Amino acid sequence: MSRPLEFFDAAAVLFDLDGVITPTAEVHMRAWSTMFTELFAARGVRAPYSERDYFQYLDGRPRYDGVAALLFSRGVDVPWGEPSDPDDADTVCGIGNRKNAVFSSLLETEGIAAYPGSLAVIDRLAALGIPVAVVSSSKNAVPVLTAAHLADRFPVVVDGVVAEAEGLPGKPRPDIFLEGARRLHVDPAGAAVVEDAVSGVAAAAAGRFGLVVGVDRGVGSEALRDAGADLVVGDLADLLAEQKGAPQ
Repeated sequence: MSRPLEFFDAAAVLFDLDGVITPTAEVHMRAWSTMFTELFAARGVRAPYSERDYFQYLDGRPRYDGVAALLFSRGVDVPWGEPSDPDDADTVCGIGNRKNAVFSSLLETEGIAAYPGSLAVIDRLAALGIPVAVVSSSKNAVPVLTAAHLADRFPVVVDGVVAEAEGLPGKPRPDIFLEGARRLHVDPAGAAVVEDAVSGVAAAAAGRFGLVVGVDRGVGSEALRDAGADLVVGDLADLLAEQKGAPQ
């Protein structure tokens, strides 16, 4: 088996957003919890929503796919609907849009800031001239980057909006990461991916990227490695520490 690519030797780095660059995963988790707790109570679902549901069914997946998976786990059957459904519609899309309304409200009132370690790594990559992209299942990637004052740092963003427009399947399929590499004009084998979700790590591994870095924000190091991560860190600042400790 070939040795994984060294992170700061990569031709490009493709970052997931939520939980990797910004702590938006926490905001998403609160929005999902608020919405599903109210929904399950209204429907009389006996098994309440839990944090485990977020990691098992929602984390890293396209929004409507996550809604459908979680509803199925509770035996709740609603029609798929259309992305244009209002957020009070009793459809998969309507429920997903309801969650997004809660998320947007939280983002607007509370704002968001990048993890300091992630910002330091982005600065280091810029100093080295290594191009970067954001590849996210979220349709909120651009608003989140704007709120975090990072929009100008990522000329390439492949998110849920792009995926829908281009007909690209979401993670754990590798298509959106491969599209990110294509837009950066790099071979996936020479590029690195940074992910915190099992589905995202699996997508990067399926795309045969040269290095897959898992960031353990709660899903667990073992789960990330099992999904295909070559390296797992607790914070991206660890990558800078490893570089400083490497022989010159």
